Amino acid sequence: MILGLDHVAIAVADLPEATRRFVTDLGLACEGTEDVEEASTSTVFLPVAGPTRIELVAPLRGGGPISRHLERRGPGLHHLCFRVTDVDAAMVHLEARGYRFTTSAPTPGAHGTRVAWLHPSSTGGVLIELAQHP
Repeated sequence: MILGLDHVAIAVADLPEATRRFVTDLGLACEGTEDVEEASTSTVFLPVAGPTRIELVAPLRGGGPISRHLERRGPGLHHLCFRVTDVDAAMVHLEARGYRFTTSAPTPGAHGTRVAWLHPSSTGGVLIELAQHP
């Protein structure tokens, strides 16, 4: 089911400044950027080890869930994402064990992924994303 840690997402208000900090100051490479319209996010990907990345995520055009997260909690850790072989099967497996998801079906994510979000109330307060890559 879980193949490994895909990324750690950090919510930021100023994507160019956060990117500069991670690339220039910390020396990470920038793998690219992507806007995910369905999630109202702009993202920057910074590889750190193998397929694992840091994902800087900012509100796209000032709206969406990242904007609400920044208003409530400020910048910082947003979620952990695990790469899975089959997101639909993972949802069935975890729902049978009492976990709740934020949606009833996977949605489009960055890099052409299909993603599902485990509700933090069922994971000890941690927002967890499951991503199936194409």
